Amino acid sequence: MIESQSHVNKDEEDKFSFPYTKPNWVVVMRKLRWVRDGHGLWDLDISTPSTLNGVARPVPSDPIPSVLGLSRGIRLSRPKQVDFFQRFMFMPFIPSYSTHTPHPGNNGFSLQRVFSFSLDRWFGTVLGQFNLQKLASSIKKNGFRHQSPWFQSIARHLSDKSLYAIDFCSEFFLTPDDSLLLSLESYGDDDYKTPRKKAVFHHKFPHHNLTLEAASPGLFVDKDGTFWDVPLTMAIDLASVASSDSGPSYHICINHNAGPPKKFGSHQNGAMVASLQPGLSATTAFSFRNSIDIWRSGAPKLKMVQPYDIFLSNPHISATGIIGSVMTACFRDNSVRVPPGDGLNGSCCKSFGLGVRRGNCAILADSFATVSLSAQHGTFQKMFLDLTRFQALLDFPSGSTFFSGAARLARDVYNSRAPNLEAIQEICPNTTLSFQQQLVGPFSFRVDSGVELDFKKGYNDRFLKVKDPVFAVEYALQVLGSAKAIAWYSPRQQEFMIELRFFET
Repeated sequence: MIESQSHVNKDEEDKFSFPYTKPNWVVVMRKLRWVRDGHGLWDLDISTPSTLNGVARPVPSDPIPSVLGLSRGIRLSRPKQVDFFQRFMFMPFIPSYSTHTPHPGNNGFSLQRVFSFSLDRWFGTVLGQFNLQKLASSIKKNGFRHQSPWFQSIARHLSDKSLYAIDFCSEFFLTPDDSLLLSLESYGDDDYKTPRKKAVFHHKFPHHNLTLEAASPGLFVDKDGTFWDVPLTMAIDLASVASSDSGPSYHICINHNAGPPKKFGSHQNGAMVASLQPGLSATTAFSFRNSIDIWRSGAPKLKMVQPYDIFLSNPHISATGIIGSVMTACFRDNSVRVPPGDGLNGSCCKSFGLGVRRGNCAILADSFATVSLSAQHGTFQKMFLDLTRFQALLDFPSGSTFFSGAARLARDVYNSRAPNLEAIQEICPNTTLSFQQQLVGPFSFRVDSGVELDFKKGYNDRFLKVKDPVFAVEYALQVLGSAKAIAWYSPRQQEFMIELRFFET
């Protein structure tokens, strides 16, 4: 789900930390693509039950800044989330469901359990996954052997290695500001014998976060839900850390892909992804963010009653605007994202967007902007209906596309012509709406969905189109100040997952 990330200062963080949150900045997984990470608008990992560690990287797309694929900060790993559910929420197994996975033998309903080991500066886990739906299908297909006791028949079915997947993960806390995570993910399915290996190093500077990551193969998912494996992907990411709700920030990311991308899973109709082709890309982005309070309640909260979530205890109406620019240099095969020669996204908009390609080298530059509105009623302290929240996010990912469409519309109006439908589509922002309502106590219901105008069929057939809705039930962990367990379901992707999240609003 699209989440706006609240900035968490050091005092707040220490107050609500627990043994698993040793890194000073905790950013947990989201389901949908775009979030506000501190100060800017960046692409974060996409939560998905299709992989054992519960995450896939979004495919870098043009126009950017979604090419900044590593901009996601320190996050609580999936094995640690499962360990938390087992230890503190008394859930012996964590369920998940997916029908679109990069491992065809692991589709359906699965159960996860983790075994953890810890020392002073080391935390190790063995995460196992059992495919319950595949077991039921195997029993239904092959049945029981009449000459064997029923428990021997069950044991025979359970011995099928394709029912299992396992992940070995070790996290080393080298210093208070450095961590190194190593993971090895293996599936018993004979159709997929290549293990997934990943190494992630994090370092916290006083005002920056540095992330180095290598994965073989690296798992990506595009906007159509198609999964892609890149044989080897490496990235270096440096991001400034916001010190307030308003002000500038910048970001630098270097990505290297080796080997051609391959499709996995149920979706096999995706087109070639230019940004995943072998090669090197370097991206830098700068943005400025400003937030204003249109209204904020001054009424006192209930005395001696702790809110279920301290970050959701202030009724308000506020708006936030972000504007920025981004430039990417591409080398080798991934430069095919830019047509040969000099390309501009609109001759009247040369100052807003640029694409230049010479041989196997290309440069992309563009501007972007986003406007969001947030409104909340209630302090999330009472037992019933004390929290109602609404958020709207208007995203303009390409300034050149927007101004090109605006210029075409202006020409049509000036020449007394009917407005061009394609131009109208270009100036319409990517809109995401979110609604959350407390049900009872710490439980609340939430729905996030994209909304877009569809003009492809002509004026008489235009209508609002709902895009990728996600439904969720949240359980606020009051004792941790601002943490929640979330069970979400995506009808489009046919995925269900339970996650643990911290310091989100």
